[in-house]
Amino acid sequence: MHTTLLYNIGQLLTMDHHNGQAHGKAMQELPVFEDYALFMEDGKVSKVGPSDELEKLQADERVDCEGKLVTPGIVEPHTHLVFGGSREHEMALKQQGVPYLDILAQGGGILSTVKATRETSEEALYEKAMFHLDRMASYGITTVEAKSGYGMDEETELKQLRVAKKAGENHPLDVISTFLGAHAITKEFKENPQALLDEMARLFPIIKEEGLAEFVDIFTEEGVFSVEQSRDYLQKAKEHGFDVKLHADEIVPLGGTELAVELDARSGDHLAVASDEGIQALAKSNTIGVLLPGTIFYLGKGDFARARDMIEAGAAIAISTDFNPGSSVTENIQLIMSLAALKMKMTPEEIWHAVTVNAAHAINRGEEAGQIKVGRNADVVIWDAPNYMYIPYHYGVNHVNTVYKRGKKLYERGSLHG
Repeated sequence: MHTTLLYNIGQLLTMDHHNGQAHGKAMQELPVFEDYALFMEDGKVSKVGPSDELEKLQADERVDCEGKLVTPGIVEPHTHLVFGGSREHEMALKQQGVPYLDILAQGGGILSTVKATRETSEEALYEKAMFHLDRMASYGITTVEAKSGYGMDEETELKQLRVAKKAGENHPLDVISTFLGAHAITKEFKENPQALLDEMARLFPIIKEEGLAEFVDIFTEEGVFSVEQSRDYLQKAKEHGFDVKLHADEIVPLGGTELAVELDARSGDHLAVASDEGIQALAKSNTIGVLLPGTIFYLGKGDFARARDMIEAGAAIAISTDFNPGSSVTENIQLIMSLAALKMKMTPEEIWHAVTVNAAHAINRGEEAGQIKVGRNADVVIWDAPNYMYIPYHYGVNHVNTVYKRGKKLYERGSLHG
């Protein structure tokens, strides 16, 4: 049995003041514990209290936090972790103003990633995913959602999901998988998108039997899948025992936010152009809005999601990198926290809820992740920062000092511990 004592913590955010997800004004409530200590025992949080009370405890490892900030591990609720290739060559085309549809017609865009993913071996995809998980860990992330969606055929979708499952079994980070076979319309189905949905739906029993995914997602967007198609597809997924998510209202306000609420989806993601009606529906529901400011920032067009309106209406909001090779090429959740502050006008208090408690609930891990609580896994981050406001304020760098996953030191300023 290994024990670790973190003491002389300047500010401790336990985030355990909520029994569930935080809605609206509750995202502003942020108890801060100063000069505290944290005792980890056999991978679990064992004791939390003032430093002068816990410093007397004997521990195998004693860490003087020197007044630094300590928080729960960050929860990342929306990534496209497993993919082949990369698309850096498209950046010049974007800078020249070449429309995305023209890039797509040249075989670029998402179709480029689909081709690369289909052609990449399972082992190569696995090594690549493990690399990205290592980098996520270095930014303080301890739990990750991973979507498929770069195959849109049976072989590649299952390959992606099996890679994500294997990565979750072998990497210290927890990986939660989502089946996103309905991510785009490939050339084979250009004239009959419904046939793609039917083919992807036929995979539901296989995915469920092999335990390859917990969620099913769909891209509800003009030129991709309609609200009606999305409703039918996700209802079938629910009948097979999956929880559901939606890529919704990213470019055109089709009513994807309202559909997410109607289906009691665990989350509606993007929501950049959610309507007033959609925001009000979201606020009255338990569906979490997962906002992705990195996508708007990277693409350089469109408006950032109306986080202020959503929170003031009473919605529960999370934020994410949307890590993917085409529209948000970053594992740096800290940069996203800064964008949430600067571009969506979220307060530091709201941002910390959005990357811990609410992000955990967005992937059905509200009882396991996003909080420092006695009896829970000791997923803990020590930051090179004096207070919680400093992380979104000082942007573009990595503020992580040390990451503990289940009480074991995983990352420490420049070195990963497997």
